[in-house]
Amino acid sequence: MSSDLLDALTALEEQKGISRDVLIEAIEAALVTAYKRNFNQAQNVRVDLNLDKGSIRVFSRKDVVEEVEDDRLQIALEDAKAINPAYQLEDIVEQEVTPRNFGRIAAQTAKQVVTQRVREAERGLIYEQYVDREDDIVTGVVERLDARNIYVGLGKVEAALPQNEQIQGETYHPHDRIKVYITKVERTTRGPQVIVSRTHPGLLRRLFEMEVPEIYEGIVEIKSIAREAGDRSKISVHAHNEEIDPVGSCVGAKGARVQTIVNELNGEKIDIVEWSEDPVVFVANALSPSKVLDVQVNEEEKSTTVVVPDYQLSLAIGKRGQNARLAAKLTGWKIDIKSETDARELGIYPSATSTFIPAEDSDYEEAAVDLYQDDEE
Repeated sequence: MSSDLLDALTALEEQKGISRDVLIEAIEAALVTAYKRNFNQAQNVRVDLNLDKGSIRVFSRKDVVEEVEDDRLQIALEDAKAINPAYQLEDIVEQEVTPRNFGRIAAQTAKQVVTQRVREAERGLIYEQYVDREDDIVTGVVERLDARNIYVGLGKVEAALPQNEQIQGETYHPHDRIKVYITKVERTTRGPQVIVSRTHPGLLRRLFEMEVPEIYEGIVEIKSIAREAGDRSKISVHAHNEEIDPVGSCVGAKGARVQTIVNELNGEKIDIVEWSEDPVVFVANALSPSKVLDVQVNEEEKSTTVVVPDYQLSLAIGKRGQNARLAAKLTGWKIDIKSETDARELGIYPSATSTFIPAEDSDYEEAAVDLYQDDEE
């Protein structure tokens, strides 16, 4: 057994990175348990596994005492000196008690320990591989479904896509390839558990990093994201170089870049707006595709009153208030939207403190209005 086991341990050390000494210690500890279980022994024992000599020996360990209370654990000083005159009180006497058929038990135990340690090592490697990929996007294959989760194969590990992380209205079938966002990697008794999401705003961020080179290279920065997964999202972007159009970079030629992301998210609408440190400009941009006539800011309450043309009121608010709600999440400002007529009747527009924002359509705004004109319905 020793030759085969030595070869196996050496191979494991080279292939799996598991120290041979660590494995030998684990086998010796398991053999102690096996000895006590199989031979109904309760005394302290030590197992010596010498692979080079091909020997497995079991030694009982007894404390040298003046008066013996438990002969399984203790030995009288007089009896200890009979074995070796050098023994003193509180020394430990070791005597070999290796059973005749212990070799067979040892072989089975060693196999079990090695198998278990290999499994633990592989789980550890998988955990280390994926824990570094938290907050990252991966492509997986749908393997199976149950009432609560969809299980996505990521190679050596199966990730769970919980129901609350699934995009409402999406359907998944075995063998479908989908992109998911890793939200959490945990150690469990059954190995690493990977939780993924299709609704997390980070998924949208990573998709833009993959599709837009300017974002990946740091030329264009994603400042904030507001997402209602499966329906509509808003993303604010900023270019550190004034000569670069951050919105145009994300949209791409004829909308090719953003359309790729929309297709990956099964038609989720995406508004891309330019970020500004000026809340007046940022809030106005965030309400795209609606035109904005004026934004009045209350710094203390971190709130804004926005005036829009009468015919654009429903577009600015959006279906079920979605456009205004996403704009508020995107900017971090409360937004109260007024039509031009109502604002004039209330005497808040125009005012001495009003900041007028030209309501001129850009190419992107025109495209957005065409794309989302159903929001007015």
